[in-house]
Amino acid sequence: MLYKSTRNGELRLESHQAILQGISEDGGLFVPQETPLLGDLASYLSLDYRGRAKLVLSKFLTDFTKEELDACVDGAYTCEKFGSDETAPLKTLDQNCSVLELWHGPTCAFKDMALQILPRLLTVSMKKSGNKDKVLILVATSGDTGKAALEGFRDVEDTKILVFYPSEGVSPLQKLQMMTQEGVNVGVCGIRGNFDDAQTGVKRIFGDAGMMDAVAQAGYRFSSANSINWGRLVPQIVYYVSAYCDLVNRGVVRCGDPINICVPTGNFGNILAAYYAKRMGLPVSRLICASNANNVLTDFLETGTYDRNREFHTTISPSMDILISSNLERLLFDLSLHDAEYIRTLFDQLAKEGKYTVKREMFEKLTQIFSAGYCDDDATRETIRAVFEKYHYTMDPHTAVAMHVYQRYYESTCDFTHTVIASTASPYKFPQSVLEALGKLEEGMDDFALLDRLAEISEMPVPAQLAGLRGKAVRFGEVCGAQEMPQAVLRMVGGK
Repeated sequence: MLYKSTRNGELRLESHQAILQGISEDGGLFVPQETPLLGDLASYLSLDYRGRAKLVLSKFLTDFTKEELDACVDGAYTCEKFGSDETAPLKTLDQNCSVLELWHGPTCAFKDMALQILPRLLTVSMKKSGNKDKVLILVATSGDTGKAALEGFRDVEDTKILVFYPSEGVSPLQKLQMMTQEGVNVGVCGIRGNFDDAQTGVKRIFGDAGMMDAVAQAGYRFSSANSINWGRLVPQIVYYVSAYCDLVNRGVVRCGDPINICVPTGNFGNILAAYYAKRMGLPVSRLICASNANNVLTDFLETGTYDRNREFHTTISPSMDILISSNLERLLFDLSLHDAEYIRTLFDQLAKEGKYTVKREMFEKLTQIFSAGYCDDDATRETIRAVFEKYHYTMDPHTAVAMHVYQRYYESTCDFTHTVIASTASPYKFPQSVLEALGKLEEGMDDFALLDRLAEISEMPVPAQLAGLRGKAVRFGEVCGAQEMPQAVLRMVGGK
């Protein structure tokens, strides 16, 4: 399996090269030359999560040996890290809906599903390349990716990782998780701005030849742990395949029957993974894209025009507070039949004008696959409360956005197809918002009192990794402007 860039159809790389580089020098994203097929779904049913992961990843990472893939998967998805062999438990709420819990890893967010294996894939890729340079991982985060990447790459040999986050755009617990991160090779820096500013700043650094030279002189090369890196995206395909197998094994659906998948998303990576699973032959009818008040994706999927020239909203689902959805580029490249020149034109327009409109035939393809909706903060709180009262099930604000959008979809279509809701974070990552929604928030409660109160209400134990933040020393308090990000990078590698 070879990979090419969304902006250069002539480029061909093996998977280890694409993973190591992260983003193409032309600014495009790496995608597989073709989409492999899953094959006989029945062969996946008897496997555990690790077995299913090995099968799916082997179809994309064809230059990895069986032994290399086995070691990567077995080391990433352990009972110690994810609490059980299930790895991604599926909770069926009723005959029409199940919740796929993707947050049982070390940082209580779905990013662990990919970021526990990415450092292992990257380490193998480094050995395959024969390059003696160390790797500097740059990450822009809207909340959860940063902590998950820091934890995944902590003390990994021959790597350093620097995370940028919007200093006022993440939850208190998300910020505390990053600011107290352990490890000799990690760095964290807040920026004055939002996630889009951080993401744009990282992309600008990747495309700056002078920065690349300066970092190279220090003995490093750039890579990324954001979902712009194919090695970060491809593991996410696995959990949709695994969820389908779990539904079949429980008798919820018959093997071959279609399901719908509803995903709360801002950067479009998580739902793009579901799209690739569908392209591989997973029986998926509709992909339902759920947005918060920053509903640029909803508007795009309903009109064919992507327009980021709009008000930016700071919401109680902060990991979705995004107006530039990077992974959408991969989808458009696929729907354009790999027309790199057309994709360059679209994203040049986005950079210059802040918007673009896709061709009619591409928009028609979008409407055949995707449905979309959005949810404001009031509706998010109401959904958290209503689901708790009906099912005694506690969900975080991001999952509630997806549930609300799914419920509106169901009401408008009467589509009885069983739907999997991607649950992207533990409710304990956002205890204040959840308690407020449940009408149980009391004045004067600090972050840890909030955790204790939520445990009492939800009858779920506080995750040890969050309870352990109590009294932990803050290591990283730096905040800079987006234009100062290059200087933070140079300091990280020992430059000036």
